[in-house]
Order: sequence, then C-alpha cells, then structure tokens
Amino acid sequence: MCGILVSILTPCYNSAETIEKTLECIEKQTYTNIEYIIIDGGSTDGTLEIIDRHRSRLPEKLTVISENDNGIYDAMNKGIRLANGELIGIVNSDDWYEYDTVEQAVTHRNNKKYQVIYGMQRNFLNGKERSVFINSHEFLPELMITHSTCFVTKATYDDFGVFNLKYRSSADLELMLRLRDAKEVAFTPVMRVMSNFQLGGMSSSQKGVRETAKIRYEHGYMSRKRYYFTIVKSHIYEWLQK
Repeated sequence: MCGILVSILTPCYNSAETIEKTLECIEKQTYTNIEYIIIDGGSTDGTLEIIDRHRSRLPEKLTVISENDNGIYDAMNKGIRLANGELIGIVNSDDWYEYDTVEQAVTHRNNKKYQVIYGMQRNFLNGKERSVFINSHEFLPELMITHSTCFVTKATYDDFGVFNLKYRSSADLELMLRLRDAKEVAFTPVMRVMSNFQLGGMSSSQKGVRETAKIRYEHGYMSRKRYYFTIVKSHIYEWLQK
C-alpha cells in the first residue's frame, strides 16, 4: 500500500529487553510507505545490536542515530526535526503498534493542515492486559488523550512547536493543551486499538502527577487552590509509600 509518507519515531535507551517487539510491529505494518527513525540515547546494553539484526526487515527509509540526549522528549524533538513524512507517529521502545495502526492513521487523515489523529490504547501491567480505553480530546484539560496512539501532521509541529523540554514527564500533555488552545488544530479520534502501552515509568509516578498539575495550572485549567492541594496530597502519598 502506497500513499502519503508517514514518519515513525522510536526514542530508546538501553532497551534491549523490550525493543524487539517494537521493531517487529514496524516490520509487519499493513501500510508500507513508512520512514522509520530510531533515536538512541547512547545505549550500552545491546540495543543497537538488536536494531542491526532487524535492519533488513525494517523500512528502507531507515535512520538510526545514537548519541547523548536530554531525555525522552529531547529525543522525540530530534526525530521530529529529521522527519520528512506528512504524518508523524511516536512508538516508544517498550510499546508496540497494532499491525494496521499506520493504515488507520492514513485512512483518517483529512484535508486539514493541522491535525492530530489518535485512537484506543491497550494497557499492560506486569505482562497482563489491564485495560483498553480512549479519552476524548473534548476533555483534554481533565484527561490526557492516548499520546502513544497519536499521529500529528508535520505542519502542526512546524507551526505550533514541539515538546517543551522544561517538562520531564508530562511534556506530551503540555503540547496537546497548546494545540487544543490554538483552535486551528483538528483532533480526530479513531475507535480502534492503535497502540499497546506498558504501564510504569516517570509519567505514572508522583513526580509525573505534580508536573501534570503544574501544566494544567499554568494553562488555566486548574485553580491555584486545587493546584496546591494536589501538590501537597502528592507529596503525602509519596511519603506514605516510602
């Protein structure tokens, strides 16, 4: 299947235990006009060797860079700058797409210059399926959409900016709120599972909770009183967990 070029980004660092499944989901996509960009943070655990073993099966338009970076959002920004596709998707090195995910994104591409396409996400915890869900963009100030399923037009990143590196765990929320506030960006939900997500990591921690609250407060979607209550509650919860 050939149509618009879609760029898929995979940021990774010491991902030898998980990246093979991510690579396989790219190799088996039903849509084939894909540019694949892997942004490695300087792995030392065999991640690059695994990528090399898969080179012959990955898309011909393949770019692999390995260098130090300033965290996952910095790696994503590097990939966005390198991307040539009309649509850009991001699949992390411990997550994986359904085999028709890119095809679904292309099918739901409309004639809008600025568009975010997103779908349903299947969550896994300790190797077991925990949930399948989608949050509507209409409620973005309260509930983040499934960022692991998002495909964003290159023009959107070019004109509205990329991930803000002052945020370490919730820059995806800040970006989506920025795009929502712009009013010119069309959000298109797809009622199919598009990504499989491993729960855990910083965005699930109390640091992530506090950063998310800060972003909502700064964008005017949370009162000062509620913001400080959330911060205090988060610190208490973190202390009790210790």
